Amino acid sequence: MTSDVNLARGAGPETRQESKFRSYLRLGKLDVFDYYIGILVVSAAVLLPVAAVAPGTVPMLLLFLAGEVCTIVAMVALDDVTGYRDGSDIENYGPNNPLRKKLRKPLVAGTLTEAEAMRFAWITACAGALLWAGAIAVAPYRPMWTVVLIAATYVISLQYSYGMKLSYHGFQEAFLVALGVALVFGPYGLATGEFSGFLLVQAVLFGMGPLMFGVYSNTNDVEGDRAVGRPTVAALTSPRGNAIFIGALSAGEFVLVAAASLTGVAPAWFVLLMLPATILRARQYYLGFGRGDIMRARKLGFTVHRTYVALLVLANLLIGTGILA
Repeated sequence: MTSDVNLARGAGPETRQESKFRSYLRLGKLDVFDYYIGILVVSAAVLLPVAAVAPGTVPMLLLFLAGEVCTIVAMVALDDVTGYRDGSDIENYGPNNPLRKKLRKPLVAGTLTEAEAMRFAWITACAGALLWAGAIAVAPYRPMWTVVLIAATYVISLQYSYGMKLSYHGFQEAFLVALGVALVFGPYGLATGEFSGFLLVQAVLFGMGPLMFGVYSNTNDVEGDRAVGRPTVAALTSPRGNAIFIGALSAGEFVLVAAASLTGVAPAWFVLLMLPATILRARQYYLGFGRGDIMRARKLGFTVHRTYVALLVLANLLIGTGILA
């Protein structure tokens, strides 16, 4: 009887051979590291020139990164639990959607139980809190705005799809950007104790990356999200309205970069340095809405984001080494 229930919910006998360790890695989505590489942007901004680096900066960055991994792992695990309970993951990853890899959702695949997923989520959440507290304790600076930002990021992250379920009340897209901003600006504040307009521009560009492969995922998952009342923009609007929204976001990245260069918030050469990522973003939109290949466009979004990160790191290195100002 149990076997019949598992098969009905999307699990198949071929998926039960995977090890628990592998299933926990999948639950935590550790292969998707695109939020974690924000620490490279911050490091490039604060570790040069070496003589000016405050004591405690490097340990703080390492602790912050470790806490960030644990917190996000907890967040996505809780998201999977909620998606399993409300049926949206079964709809989006079940037998009616063969393009999606069922093993990426261990609860749907039957490789983990709900109790195991919850235990994993709360253990990693506690570890994240302790590690971020440690990062604050060893940081060279602890401005109140930074401490509040990190604390709020921690609490809100765990409420993304669980508890208050913010993503079920129309905040999904805004949250994805805000999380990226906080993961760059939080450690920057702990390292320098200062606000920087240029770093804020970089943080927003960084946060746009996860948003831009998120909105393509939402476009693909629109039926499942509508079925459970998850109000993403894709679920709330028409296909044309969703295409306009994503087009506006894509153009908005370039406008932000160009405005920062024109106003002096960023160096004048910054807009030129970012052009490869801008071109890739246009290519992503063409694939998704010109060619109608949403999943290929989503996949390209990871490349676009990583290109932005590489260029942001390069910009900070050019400034930090004095090659360009």
